[in-house]
Amino acid sequence: MSRPYQVVPYALGTADGQRTLGFLFTTAESGKTVVSLMHPREMAVTHYMVPHVLDAGCACWVQGSRSIGNDLRLEHEVALFDVAAGMAHLRAMGYEKIAMLGNSGGAGLYTFYNQQSSLPGAERIARAPGGRPVALAGLEMPRADGMILLSPHPGQGRLLMAGIDPSVVSEDDPLETDAALDPFSRDNGYDAEAGSATYDPAFVRRYRAAQAARVARIDARARELLRRKAEARAKVKAGGASMADQRIAAHAPIFQVWRTDADLRSWDISLDPSDRRTGSLWGRNPLVSNCGSVGFGRVVTPESWLSTWSGLSSNASLEKTAGAITQPTLLVEYTGDQCTFPADIRMIHEQIGAADKRHVRVRGNHHGLALAPGEEPGQRVAGRAVGQWLREKMG
Repeated sequence: MSRPYQVVPYALGTADGQRTLGFLFTTAESGKTVVSLMHPREMAVTHYMVPHVLDAGCACWVQGSRSIGNDLRLEHEVALFDVAAGMAHLRAMGYEKIAMLGNSGGAGLYTFYNQQSSLPGAERIARAPGGRPVALAGLEMPRADGMILLSPHPGQGRLLMAGIDPSVVSEDDPLETDAALDPFSRDNGYDAEAGSATYDPAFVRRYRAAQAARVARIDARARELLRRKAEARAKVKAGGASMADQRIAAHAPIFQVWRTDADLRSWDISLDPSDRRTGSLWGRNPLVSNCGSVGFGRVVTPESWLSTWSGLSSNASLEKTAGAITQPTLLVEYTGDQCTFPADIRMIHEQIGAADKRHVRVRGNHHGLALAPGEEPGQRVAGRAVGQWLREKMG
């Protein structure tokens, strides 16, 4: 910001007895409309959209969940309690209109919250996919008045299922590879010298089916770990459990998911073509990003895998939640996005239930950075589009 603004932090209590942190940005011109910005795994206090929201005459609320930087524990059903605390706080402060801004993974969280907040308590989800009871039925879940989806992907589980490497033979051996499914093999269309690929349509079909099959196997592994623990806990509760049962009952399983950066569209950009460059969100060297320690869903619990990272079991996919969006909606697509692709955006736009929905395409990568030297960053173009939409739709 090039002009004065105020930021005030708030530590909020949630309905399930936890804490969540948020920051309220305002200027002297901020009215009774606030834009809420949140990501389930990140604390985006310095998000580039905050100044544009303030310039549009709105306040901006930036919040973190209880699982900031912690894939290990993130369950989306639990994170809804954090969102609800922020929404209730904003209503209590007197804001008359709230627009939710879901950027990237924030879209999956906010559309999930919106879906559940639109339902009567008795129809809300009662248990997370891993079996944890979640008391959403009695939770105060204030409704939003508008929705902004900024470079959204279809949900973290769907994102990971599109990028998971199905040539992994065993989840206990991160390096053993099925050559017939290896996406980085010359025999399957990858050119290591060029750092790009041309995949045969038949290989693409087999690959995508095998990706879903690998996710299903990890789902089964997670559910088996939870089943063993539940049986052991029942024995402990009944009395007379063995020491082995007591250990299993007390144990919190953690496992690794290797090689999750292998979306064929990242290396063969003729698949769903766009303005993007070859490479993924993590870089241009697939061996480093796919086999390295940093990646989506790398270390998880059975609960967090099923709730967040499973493209089959997670409830927080836009395929399941976007239809419940009935509020005015702005969808901003970056045309050089290396995380979410044109077909994903078209699908999301079709799934949004609102009659009043606007789709804006802006040149930029996933983070809104310029695609060419001297080009205006997409962040600024998107910021103007968001500001115009806020003035029109949120008063």
